[in-house]
Amino acid sequence: MSTVIETTRFSVLDRSRTREGHTGPDALRDTVALAQDLERLGYHRVWVSEHHGVPGVAGSAPTVLAAAVAAATRTIRVGTGGVMLPNHQPLVVAEQFGVLESLFPGRIDMGLGRSVGFTDGVRRALGRDKDDAGDFADQLDELLAFFTGTSATRVHARPAEGLTVPPFVLAMGEGASIAARAGLPMVIGDFRSREKMLRGIDRYRAEFRPSAWADEPYVVVSGTVAVAGSEPEARRLLMPEAWSMAYSRTHGTFPPLPPAERVATLDMTAKERELYESGLQGHIAGTEHQVANGLETVIKDSGAQEVLVTTSTYDREGLLESYRRLARVAHLTAA
Repeated sequence: MSTVIETTRFSVLDRSRTREGHTGPDALRDTVALAQDLERLGYHRVWVSEHHGVPGVAGSAPTVLAAAVAAATRTIRVGTGGVMLPNHQPLVVAEQFGVLESLFPGRIDMGLGRSVGFTDGVRRALGRDKDDAGDFADQLDELLAFFTGTSATRVHARPAEGLTVPPFVLAMGEGASIAARAGLPMVIGDFRSREKMLRGIDRYRAEFRPSAWADEPYVVVSGTVAVAGSEPEARRLLMPEAWSMAYSRTHGTFPPLPPAERVATLDMTAKERELYESGLQGHIAGTEHQVANGLETVIKDSGAQEVLVTTSTYDREGLLESYRRLARVAHLTAA
């Protein structure tokens, strides 16, 4: 539909969201099955996430899940969106990705974030505190040094040393500047905070320093995209996540996704309704034509080389249909 869309890579982050009436193991198997479908549709990469102690998310061990996804697919790139580096020792992360790259050569991405646990209890269980996120830049340098064999520890990470696993920085807060100074590709979102996202991209490009990992800036924009036969159908896909976010903001816990039909019948408080309606706004959603126009705008405004779709919903068949339609919009080769 548009040359700017046709020349942009499209990838997917699946958070392994649990659903009412379905187990955590179900959610993990859903992620693996979706990756197989995405490969057939021609998506560039599929990533998995890291969350700890969250009732609504089963994906707590991203490198383990990435191994399962890579084993079930053949050509699609597989990675993490991301491993939260402050939660781990850089040596262990290097070793894990070295094993992944050794088993699935040329297909592994190392997406890295700087968040720590969402609650005090999780942070205590991880042996971390909020301030540990401030060490991310140093941890990142230490991790990359294990791949190049230049670690100040003089420890050699096996089998990572000498392997090339593309690193990406998930840019939140100071992440854009960290990615730029390290000379790494950057993932930034989301579409609902468009001006903030574009400011981060401008800062990243202005501060970028070429490195052994990247000669020039590489921008991946991330956010929710829902494509359906009509606007109401696309809105239906957004409803479960919008309600879960509203519930977490008012009750302090992030629940499994409910079906849209149940969300529609809920008797919400004024605050819940406000947060819920807000959660439905700002995404790229609608018919194929509407989504094509929305994507064209965000890609032109950002200059991004890639779009990472992060949609979560209760209806997995509806989600897959959305990805089928998006593949048509993006003219993916296998669609």
